Amino acid sequence: MSQSEQFKFSENRATGDLIIEQPSTGNVLTVVNTFTEMFPMWYMRFLVTAESYRWALNSARAVVGFGTSIIMSPAECGIEALVPADKTPDGRPGVLVQIYHSDRFLLKAQFLARVGQCVLTCPTTAVFDSLTKAKRRVKAGKSLASFGDGFQTRDRMFNRDVWRIPVMEGEFIIEESCGIMKGIAGGMFLILAENWKSGLEAAEKAVKAIRKVKGVITPFPGGICRSGSKVGSMKYKLKASTNHLFCPTLRKVVENSMIPENVNSVYEIVINGINLDSVKKALGVGIKAAIEVPGVVQITSANYGGKLGPYNLYLKEALASVGLKW
Repeated sequence: MSQSEQFKFSENRATGDLIIEQPSTGNVLTVVNTFTEMFPMWYMRFLVTAESYRWALNSARAVVGFGTSIIMSPAECGIEALVPADKTPDGRPGVLVQIYHSDRFLLKAQFLARVGQCVLTCPTTAVFDSLTKAKRRVKAGKSLASFGDGFQTRDRMFNRDVWRIPVMEGEFIIEESCGIMKGIAGGMFLILAENWKSGLEAAEKAVKAIRKVKGVITPFPGGICRSGSKVGSMKYKLKASTNHLFCPTLRKVVENSMIPENVNSVYEIVINGINLDSVKKALGVGIKAAIEVPGVVQITSANYGGKLGPYNLYLKEALASVGLKW
């Protein structure tokens, strides 16, 4: 069954909101006529290979740990995709990793710390750059090579310039330099649901769809955030605090609550990507997957009137970009 047969679409002429009805379940939801604000961030994108996916993933998962939001984490990180052995420089299974930071020098420091502690230490792993065409480069491999205490050697392997660092297992191979480029961060949408079970199911389906999009990551645990924040605090000296307007338990406590009467749970999906088009597609497929779940009441986004970032993308535009017509 096609998407057009599965749903009935209409548009609220007064607000521009998209109304979606699912005849098979009777579920009716709204995609609010609003936009997500995004901003540029520096990123590095690299490949961790190993003798098996098991060990490549062990390493990559450690690399991206404590990398959810730059608000309090030292970087924003995520696993982009698994890469088959026939697509990697050394012919072994690989995992594509992304790291983001607003400061390119601190990004380099994060790369060195995370790779040095979580890849160099992990059995059978190697590191290769995935931004080979980037003009701006950091000599990350050269910096880590000093761990070899003078016994390290520079070499040409797999058609790459690499450093061979002696370790107790054998040797650790890392590409001499890695590219650094500006990407897009902060693309997000909110799933408002009747209860946490339907909301979480919708969020999980959204993340599963997003993971098929090339060039993007969802940096929160499992790709999902349950504690969306606002900039600053009304009471304390904080960089960020709970987004009270979207807290269901505060619906009758705060003024101008954004929570409809039949909503009792909200989940946030945050997306970073290598360019605007990749984030746009990820938003579109994520929303498209979420609206299929009964119990979802509304899809919207939290923004700050265009003040947070220079890139504003309407949710309906993201949906249209992945072929959803109304």
